[in-house]
Amino acid sequence: MGLFSMLSPRFSIPRFCQRLCLGLTVVSILAGAQLFGLPVWAASLADIEARGQLIVAVKENWRPLGFRTQNGQLRGLEISLARRLAEELLGNPEAVTFQPVSNLDRLRVVADGEVDLAIAGITATESRTRVVSFSSPYYLDGVTFVTLETELQNLKDLESSTLALLDGSSTLAALRYFLPTAQLVGVASYTEGKAQLEAGEANAFAGDSSVLAGWVQEFPQYRLLPFQLSVEPLCVAMPKGLQYDELRRRVREAIDRWMAEGWLLDQALYWGLPVPDDRRSSNE
Repeated sequence: MGLFSMLSPRFSIPRFCQRLCLGLTVVSILAGAQLFGLPVWAASLADIEARGQLIVAVKENWRPLGFRTQNGQLRGLEISLARRLAEELLGNPEAVTFQPVSNLDRLRVVADGEVDLAIAGITATESRTRVVSFSSPYYLDGVTFVTLETELQNLKDLESSTLALLDGSSTLAALRYFLPTAQLVGVASYTEGKAQLEAGEANAFAGDSSVLAGWVQEFPQYRLLPFQLSVEPLCVAMPKGLQYDELRRRVREAIDRWMAEGWLLDQALYWGLPVPDDRRSSNE
């Protein structure tokens, strides 16, 4: 009995040929992509070791997480973390290639295999776990406030204040819950928010601690209020799939160890990120 006579009547010769041609086409595309150095899928740990370089998506305009100095060098908490991971995985903190990325592309470049990891101010959320996997948190971000007014000290002082925040920001939910009597003013940018404060049209600006820490570093006449309204874990984004199990395990174990040893807390303090007093005292 010939091959084609053994096939189901629904599996006709033309359809079989079409599927065979499709399979050959896919193989050809993948081979061509590899030939010309195009990304086909994210690299496993073995692939990264063979390459000798860890490719990491980072921010270059988010002081103090990831930013460029005046001479163009990348610095910040997340840059230090990427170098430490390169040392952990490859034995060399310089064996890392940084790929600056926009907020909109942070998850896509991981899912599409353009980078091995993304360390770019990414908050782990349930919806995002459908796209990528996450490490343990390396920093706990959250909503806080920056102000010029010395009389503002605690949450109660803000109850009758005018608070500026970015339009469409997730900060809005926290403000409505904790400060329902405050007057909220939406602005289109941080520059507009700063103008509101300097004109006396707002008493404080609400936003993520990681962003406002950079604000204060750039404009030291401002100060951060010493509390947060929420806890938002910043995590390393990693590719999904069984072939990346070893990479994910090594990254998670390293971050857990560095958190327990206090290295991550020291880094947060070094880069000027706000840290709750109870975490400071536990590390002393």
